[in-house]
Amino acid sequence: MTDSAPGSLLREVARLYTRAQRVVADCCRTTSTQCHLLTELGRSGPLPLSELGTRVSLEKSWVSRAVEAMAARGWVTKEPNPSDARSWLVTLTAEGERTVRELNQTLDDHAQRLLASLSARERDAVENSLLTLLKALREDPAAMCCLPPEAKEPTQDSKPCC
Repeated sequence: MTDSAPGSLLREVARLYTRAQRVVADCCRTTSTQCHLLTELGRSGPLPLSELGTRVSLEKSWVSRAVEAMAARGWVTKEPNPSDARSWLVTLTAEGERTVRELNQTLDDHAQRLLASLSARERDAVENSLLTLLKALREDPAAMCCLPPEAKEPTQDSKPCC
């Protein structure tokens, strides 16, 4: 890669890191779609099927098939949503929570090995840069658009984005 423009550099880092995570984690020995759904449920707790799809930017049919497969493996339950009888609520089971913990530990161990190849000074610089980038992303409407309203602070100019 010869282009060092910030956008190109960030895309390349994200692409390579995502590829490495998929290889290292073997994505729970399942599909990447199921892996994304498991980790989102691990982060957020039970979610209506439609909101789960919105958060991971997947079509309802993909999410529905993946949730059925995860339920068959005993990782999630899918029950009528007590808040909205027209929707389903997806919840991690104890086995699903264990799977998410194992996945997160595997990915954390990989990140630790990756960063261990850097000097202490470089690790500090990377950590500070990542914290700065995370703050900027949390303030970016495009990055935060698919989160529920209570998770973000509305501004006077707020417009729906999804």
